[in-house]
Amino acid sequence: MSMTDHSDHAASASASRHRWTRWASLALVPILLLAAGCSKSDASASPSSASAPASQSATSTASASSSGKLLTSLDSVQVSGGYGQEATVTADWPVQVNETMSKVLVQGNGQAVGSTSYVEVNYVGVDARTGQTFDNSYTKGATATFGLSQVVPGFQKGLDGKHIGDRVLIGVTGKDGYDAMGGASAAGIEVGDTLFFVVDLVSTQLNQPSGEAVTPAAGLPTVSGDINNPSITIPSGVAAPSDLVVQPLIKGTGKQVAATDTVTVNFISMSWGDSRVVQSTYSNGSNSPQTGALSGLVEGWQKGLVGQPVGSRVLLVVPPSQAYPDGNTNPSIAPNTTMVYVVDILFTRATTAS
Repeated sequence: MSMTDHSDHAASASASRHRWTRWASLALVPILLLAAGCSKSDASASPSSASAPASQSATSTASASSSGKLLTSLDSVQVSGGYGQEATVTADWPVQVNETMSKVLVQGNGQAVGSTSYVEVNYVGVDARTGQTFDNSYTKGATATFGLSQVVPGFQKGLDGKHIGDRVLIGVTGKDGYDAMGGASAAGIEVGDTLFFVVDLVSTQLNQPSGEAVTPAAGLPTVSGDINNPSITIPSGVAAPSDLVVQPLIKGTGKQVAATDTVTVNFISMSWGDSRVVQSTYSNGSNSPQTGALSGLVEGWQKGLVGQPVGSRVLLVVPPSQAYPDGNTNPSIAPNTTMVYVVDILFTRATTAS
């Protein structure tokens, strides 16, 4: 399961499947959060109308030529609603900031987000020149999932170092927003407009498995070593099982993997017969997680990972019929080999058409 191909199946027609991809190929990204040059999202993640909804609250309406009062902090910007609830943003419009700034409104206690992390969020975006809401994930009924390296710099700066469970207010300068793209006319955003985002951080890619340890059944391969550099030992003198074995070793507490999801994982694979390590994304803690649509991976993974929650470490013993019945060239796997995998589920998201 390299970055180029998880299953070659002897270079057959199925060679176009079982491919891992990097997060850079993510499709589900709100259009108005995209930096220049990134791909657009599907219709479900498109921005809302530039017109403020009927419920929009604003204390005044600014002319297009007015830059507004300069704010040195976000204290005068009022946000109603709690974490997980649609936010309403009010201020003495128009206002502006001359540097991007952020403020944690509700403190979470989850994992910290890095500048290149992949996050699941709910958010509301407001133009500080007009006080109008230009995008709102709550009205779409679905969270948005994307990598912070894909979005406008201000959004990235505002979330870097924040935690899952936080509600964050971000004030974004035009320079850190859409000035480089000439604004965003479809949403009514002009060059120079300051933007406010209220963001609820729902989840992010884990660094390692996390959850409750599970005692495995007897007679299975054992897993030892550091959590970020596991090793597998095949039991001596024991025949490989003929059926798929799915044994959680750590039971996570995150979202459950669906059959139609794209997953991000660390893993190590070994062939049962000769105890040979075939592949590993672990490297003494300097790990290289990989991402792919579950429907494009070997059948044993498709069956074994569905329903497992994010944060889990899962031991899979996969018979040849659900792995590589005809063998594989890269990595080299002989025909009819039983495969053993340890898989850490770090993130999952709905797969969207590219």
